[in-house]
Amino acid sequence: MTGIPSIVYGFFALTIIVPINKSIFGGNGMNILSASILLLIMILPTIISMAEASLRTVPKSYYSGSLSLGASHDETITRVMIPAARSGIFAGIILGIGRAIGETMAVILVAGNQTRLTLNPLKGIRTMTTNIVLEMAYACWRPQASPNSNSRSPIYFYLNNKYKFLHS
Repeated sequence: MTGIPSIVYGFFALTIIVPINKSIFGGNGMNILSASILLLIMILPTIISMAEASLRTVPKSYYSGSLSLGASHDETITRVMIPAARSGIFAGIILGIGRAIGETMAVILVAGNQTRLTLNPLKGIRTMTTNIVLEMAYACWRPQASPNSNSRSPIYFYLNNKYKFLHS
């Protein structure tokens, strides 16, 4: 599922997730909750496949050794196998979050595209990546929009470098 284009995910969300969200919570259904569900569907295959691959690399002797020392199956999984595979599991989580942060096209379709900042998951929002894509045309053809867009560039640059520094 990681090879599916973002726009296909966006169309899926627009035809399935948004109407369900609209029927349950009212409004137009294009909001943070719809975008969050969509991003969850998009990143779960990456996280699950990385976690599974990481768990498969743990030597079988860890599992059998833990069982031979009297640990139950559940204790072996939670106290031996998962800690041994922790770095691979975290790598999958970071890759999934990286994809979610960089996602633009699918989120444009379902997030509501509203420029206000809100903490209410049932309201629309515009993400930073969506903002960059949607304002590119204004910055190119309208000189008065360029200073506004240019003032955001250092903020995006700072946040990007801070994220890379924290996760390197």
